[in-house]
Amino acid sequence: MANLTFHLHARVSSSSLDTVLPVLENIVGRAGVVREGVELLVDARMDGASAKDLNRSLLSALRRVEKRTRLRSEWTSADGTTYRFFDYVLKKTIPP
Repeated sequence: MANLTFHLHARVSSSSLDTVLPVLENIVGRAGVVREGVELLVDARMDGASAKDLNRSLLSALRRVEKRTRLRSEWTSADGTTYRFFDYVLKKTIPP
């Protein structure tokens, strides 16, 4: 399956942001992560087979270093379709 490009907007919360931050910066790049209070805000572009696969791999990587990490994310594809997730669960698909 061909890789698609997605634009990611996400909020990451965790009981240990200092542990999660380096892993997140390694995955999406340092410029794409901003600390805001008790959350990390993410704005990045990522390539993958689907929004579900990208979301799952991102959250799995974060939970490997801190189990109590939560991810609220929006993945927007090149065609304008937006996929909203809370942790691993797809909550809503918004067509273009």
